[in-house]
Amino acid sequence: AMDPQQRIALQVVYEAIQDSRLRIADLQAQKTGVFVGVSVSDYGGLQRLRKTTNEIYAGTGAALSIVANRISHRFNLSGPSYSVDTACSSSLVAVDQACMNLLSGECATALVCGVNVFADPAGFVAFSKAGMLSETGTISTFDSRANGYVRGEGCGAIVLKRLSDAERDGNDIYAVVRSTGINQDGQTPTLTAPNPARQVLLLRQLCEKVGLDASSVDYVETHGTGT
Repeated sequence: AMDPQQRIALQVVYEAIQDSRLRIADLQAQKTGVFVGVSVSDYGGLQRLRKTTNEIYAGTGAALSIVANRISHRFNLSGPSYSVDTACSSSLVAVDQACMNLLSGECATALVCGVNVFADPAGFVAFSKAGMLSETGTISTFDSRANGYVRGEGCGAIVLKRLSDAERDGNDIYAVVRSTGINQDGQTPTLTAPNPARQVLLLRQLCEKVGLDASSVDYVETHGTGT
């Protein structure tokens, strides 16, 4: 009855902990938070089709909220634990939430994960009818040939700590998060249409918050929406 996303997230988070060389006992001794970006609930839909929603573990097995809670429960972690669903931005918003909890002292370490598994073709059909998916199965972001996006599956996890704590503890540091933030596009021609001005404003605010000169950024990864 368990959504594959729960099992996959649990496994990948464990791999991230191993890679960080942190001991689970140490994570248990402090407030360790779990923040998971997840927005697809295909497995629950399959349960309804199979009429298995009345099974004893069906409720927790298909709930998106439990993806994060499953991790906290398995590793006996006591910090904040919740799933984030903001559609395409879920995983990055989970990173933002983790950073805020670290800076506020709500947790000493944060496990952040994003997982996406498609178990039902219904979503593909609906998005195709809405004209969101590429008819050719290719992505041509910022190009005149752009005709939609391509859905993808996967899972990733990272371990975050305050920089001063990581340096004090001699942890391996792969990267430093300089700034995070979120906003909303507000009213646009359609609910799913992006608002370039609002997105530019957010990026400017993030740079200003930490005194970062935008011209010093040498790599930018974008989300070319197909909606």
